[in-house]
Amino acid sequence: MTAIAYTVAFDGVEARLVEVQCSVTPGLPGFGIVGLPDKSVSEARERVKAAFGALAVAMPSRRVTVNLSPADLPKEGSHFDLPIALAVLAALEIVPADALGQVVALGELALDGRLSPVAGALPAAMAAAEDDRALMVPRACGPEAAWVGTVPVFAPRNLREAVDHLTDRAPLPRATPGELAPITRSNDLDEVRGQERARRVIEIAAAGRHHLLMMGPPGASKSMLATRLPGILPPLSPVEALETSVIHSVAGMLAGGGISRSAPFCQPHHTASMAAMVGGGRNARPGQASLAHNGVLFLDELPEFERRVIDALREPIETGEIHVSRANAHIRYPARFLLVAAANPCRCGEAADAGQPCPRAPRCQSEYLGRISGPMMDRFDLRIDMPQVSYEELGLPPSGESSAMVAERVAAARTIQTQRFADHPQARVNADAAGRLLEEIAPLDSECRALLALAAEKLGLTPRGYHRILRAARTIADLDASEHIRQPHLGEALSYRLPFGRPD
Repeated sequence: MTAIAYTVAFDGVEARLVEVQCSVTPGLPGFGIVGLPDKSVSEARERVKAAFGALAVAMPSRRVTVNLSPADLPKEGSHFDLPIALAVLAALEIVPADALGQVVALGELALDGRLSPVAGALPAAMAAAEDDRALMVPRACGPEAAWVGTVPVFAPRNLREAVDHLTDRAPLPRATPGELAPITRSNDLDEVRGQERARRVIEIAAAGRHHLLMMGPPGASKSMLATRLPGILPPLSPVEALETSVIHSVAGMLAGGGISRSAPFCQPHHTASMAAMVGGGRNARPGQASLAHNGVLFLDELPEFERRVIDALREPIETGEIHVSRANAHIRYPARFLLVAAANPCRCGEAADAGQPCPRAPRCQSEYLGRISGPMMDRFDLRIDMPQVSYEELGLPPSGESSAMVAERVAAARTIQTQRFADHPQARVNADAAGRLLEEIAPLDSECRALLALAAEKLGLTPRGYHRILRAARTIADLDASEHIRQPHLGEALSYRLPFGRPD
């Protein structure tokens, strides 16, 4: 007897349909799984046997073979337990094969038959909808999968409930989507004392998603400003929220099945490995750069990161994607993030302190900042030197605007960009504009061209730097509600590209 169940295997954020073929044939008793299973999939046979015992179902005294097709696609994860168990039950004629053929199933089995939550329910639901099938997932994953809306989602608590549903003894109700997480702003910009220029550049970065590098002595409020950046970003659009949630689902980070419209904020430690930053490892899971998709990736103490880890971000900064190459697979993860980095001027942090100068200057500064490669430095649209905040400023009452007030201007600038790029799906914000599209949205008059030509000569701008200045100037003009880029807009954008941190 042969039966087929359906599940998915994950190729990055894409869920690919997999046939779970089960054959029960005469021969020596045994239970084999083939089709490039990893260790967790191979161990499914022991969990399935124990779960069958909880159902009072005996394994047949025959040869049971399970094939995961396509056989050349690597299969990873414990979510294959449920479809394997259902395929065996169908081969034993306990579950009707025609009912099983209409369902994509995934879930991890406990030894007593309970279904444990697994990662990837959201992309699995999208794959089931494309194939016009229902989805069966553990109870804890039901609210997450139900967000797709176009596919029936059934969420049993254990294997017995799954069998009763497929045999029509006790049909399960359709799962309902989880709650939409509220947008919260716990940290407010009005808590920052001084640093008016830095507050301005944070606003520009948020409005156009421009990469930002802040440099200053310890305690200059660099981290404080960065952690308040999510509070001025507009809520994610439905498309962006779904994109981000799919990545978090694959990583197993959607708690309670809820989806949030708040921009993600990721802050990896400077000891993060290459796999932790850009993805990879044994199961090629998404890294911090992908988890920050449509949000903020904050790298504090940038020169303390391994240089190869920092340079690994150069490609996703340009393309918005990360490609993880393995011996038997090539996986793509979205990674369109706003990179914010902070650094001290030197290892001791005293290079910019006139009262207590660094005793090893300028060598200390040169060696420390030399860890950031020139090509990586060139990818920061905005750079700013942040002076130390004086004690007098710390004692003053709040003088700056609140995050809510800044967020209104950012949202207005983003609305302008949404309308501007309505016919250009490859771009959502000014930072995405390239080639002819950038020329269309950022035309310069003769005075602006003369200013930019002079700056290019004096600063030695690369073509990349030239284009990043145009994008930043376009965003500054949007914040000013100006249809055209004027000299003040261009001049301000140029001021954020001045060389700093490297001794002459």
